[in-house]
Amino acid sequence: MAKLPITMACGPYDRMEALSTGVVQPEGIDLRYISIQSPPEIFARMIKTRSFDVAEMSTAHYFISRIRGDFPYVAIPVFPSRAFRHGFVFINRNAGIETARDLEGKRVGVQEYRQTAGVWVRGILQDEFSVDLNTLKWFEGGVNTPRTEDEDMDLRPTKDLSITVIPNDKTLNEMLEAGDIDAYFGARRPDALHNGQNVARLLPNYRELEKAYYQKTGIHPIMHTLVIREELFNEHPWMAESLFKACEQSKSWAIEQMRFSGAQRFMLPWLHDEIEEMQALMGANAWAYGVEPNRQTLETFMKHLVDQHFLAKAEPIDDYFTPIISWSE
Repeated sequence: MAKLPITMACGPYDRMEALSTGVVQPEGIDLRYISIQSPPEIFARMIKTRSFDVAEMSTAHYFISRIRGDFPYVAIPVFPSRAFRHGFVFINRNAGIETARDLEGKRVGVQEYRQTAGVWVRGILQDEFSVDLNTLKWFEGGVNTPRTEDEDMDLRPTKDLSITVIPNDKTLNEMLEAGDIDAYFGARRPDALHNGQNVARLLPNYRELEKAYYQKTGIHPIMHTLVIREELFNEHPWMAESLFKACEQSKSWAIEQMRFSGAQRFMLPWLHDEIEEMQALMGANAWAYGVEPNRQTLETFMKHLVDQHFLAKAEPIDDYFTPIISWSE
């Protein structure tokens, strides 16, 4: 029987390398892996032109759109992009911001208000630092280059917030350096952090704080998931588990390559020390797939979406991922 031809678009990640090179072959699937560096490009092409059968997708966009309705994609509980976010809060040194609570009432830049990274940062500031998010004035636009994204990709909160879209010839990086906004946070570091004079991190000890946050909550923030075109999944429901197993195998292969001690695979001088530190803090399955190992993270993110006025109420997480049967010999 011929294998099912599937096109999958995802980033050039180490955990996906074995899939992209064919070292791992999903059962029953002839996989064409399209490696694209820019996640927003993948999201837009999947949503606007349905260019792929399977694609990496913003977790925020998936939950908001799927729950609001008319989003013909269903997620596999695979999470190709995760990142701690305490280190992605940047301030103008002259804005009078010494603590997180000093953000209240300030002008804050975001790439897109709906962006998953921004949702996580706001949630962390609210839950861990008691920041009243309703007092902030938001400025939306491109970070280091002007914004070019189509407005029809946008998802707005249901509450009327102070959100100003900056002119197309401006960037948040320039505005933060000039003091036209007081702070910025999101997925990308502003260039002025390194080549400007006035930009700094709000939380310079972010790595220590992120470790403490993980020890307290067990949360390693999820940025992206994988989605399948819904009609394709309905026709071939087995493909979700086949892809899930293959993603697990690809991740295991990547960890094995990373651990090889004869020569370092990546240009990180203390790579093996970092691996040991990661395992000591997060256990053997530091980059877990599946709903159950990530339930706390996913439910917390759902709470953030409610708190930030994207959703009316939290929905059951299990309803939004394909079922996966765990099996061991």
